Amino acid sequence: MSKNIFREYDIRGIYQKELNELIVKKIAYYFAQKVKKEVPNAKYISVGYDARTHSEQLCEWLISGINKAGLEVLTMGLVATPVNYFSNFVDFDGKKTSASIMITGSHNPPEYNGFKITIDKQPFFGEDIYALGDTVIQSDILIEDDIKSLDINTKEQYISYMIKKFSHLKLQDKKFIFDCGNGAAGSVLREILDGLKLNHKIIFETPDGTFPNHHPDPSDVHNLIDIKKELNTDEYALGFAYDGDADRIAVLSPKYNFKGDVLAIFFSQFIENPTVIGEVKCSQIMYDIINTYGKAIMYKTGHSNLKVKIKETNASFAAEVSGHLFFNDRYFGYDDAIYATLRALELLHNGFEYDKEYEKLPQLYSTDEINIDTTEELKFKIIDDLKVKLQNPPKDFPLIKDIITVDGVRVVFENGWGLIRASNTTPKLVTRFEANNEQTALLYQKKLLELIYN
Repeated sequence: MSKNIFREYDIRGIYQKELNELIVKKIAYYFAQKVKKEVPNAKYISVGYDARTHSEQLCEWLISGINKAGLEVLTMGLVATPVNYFSNFVDFDGKKTSASIMITGSHNPPEYNGFKITIDKQPFFGEDIYALGDTVIQSDILIEDDIKSLDINTKEQYISYMIKKFSHLKLQDKKFIFDCGNGAAGSVLREILDGLKLNHKIIFETPDGTFPNHHPDPSDVHNLIDIKKELNTDEYALGFAYDGDADRIAVLSPKYNFKGDVLAIFFSQFIENPTVIGEVKCSQIMYDIINTYGKAIMYKTGHSNLKVKIKETNASFAAEVSGHLFFNDRYFGYDDAIYATLRALELLHNGFEYDKEYEKLPQLYSTDEINIDTTEELKFKIIDDLKVKLQNPPKDFPLIKDIITVDGVRVVFENGWGLIRASNTTPKLVTRFEANNEQTALLYQKKLLELIYN
């Protein structure tokens, strides 16, 4: 087996090639043993899965491993990842889960799948995942099939919760377009929108793990072609697109695509004395504006990192540029694209004008996220070498005002910044550059990349 399936934020690999019966059963068994040690009187682990064609089979293997360890499984069937997270915060006829496993490949190609895991309402990630991987690799235990489980209707509770919390919305005079991308968002979205009496059209609603219409990654503009065509009819006030497991969102007007850091500015204006956590890829504009009426904290990229930082700081909200949005204000502090949709609609209900407010923001030039292929072995060494080179840069290098190393290297220049970090999930370097104009941003990009390659 490949140890590379054990990633910083989750477990992810190719079905059968890397996630096979033997490995998955052992992952479940040793994770359940960990839950028994960590959570007093632990009895249940809740399990749900996304629309991928092999998710149900992986679920059966997980159930067998958990049963072998002596805990019981609460199964919820096909759900969105935030619905799975939601199971940690509700009661099922006296049964409360101590941990959860979401079977999802998120926005990866169809042959991939994986597990997003929580324990005692907190993300299970980083060193805990790596240690679990070491135990699984060293183990030769064989686990028989045992797929006994208890069904729970998390989806029904989740839908009821959303309708109750947003029953005040009065938007019947506006129409909205939603692109589920044949992902798990389609398992709950229509019932919530209908329950709130919102005027809507949903495209690619049916969950289908082959993703027949487009890849379920709304951070890639190529996957937004269909929803943009709909928005160009000028019939819709806003559009919303989701990734495969509905923990990331794109929010669009007919004119603009509002990235996660821009949405953080919008949402935080309606939160009293907000503390907002952003990742290292977020625009400097976000930090500067929020710091005028609240507190903005720069932290590591990654949904697990941000959830932990929210708890540590009791922050109101956190955001990633890619569309992971975490509401701790009036919610549970995890990334939920369905909940974020309803908060975005609530802004409209409150009279917020998206395009007008966006056009008020300082206009900087930001590159899209640019990925550079490398290897798992080299990616972190490249970052370490870059830190050394920046201590004595070439004479023609732009003036450095600050170097932020909370996650990779974010170099702050006179008129912008450049970021180079190692991806925690793929063998790539992730880069982004921002400045007061395109020419300057591209200069920063050129000079930083030269340090890597020279």
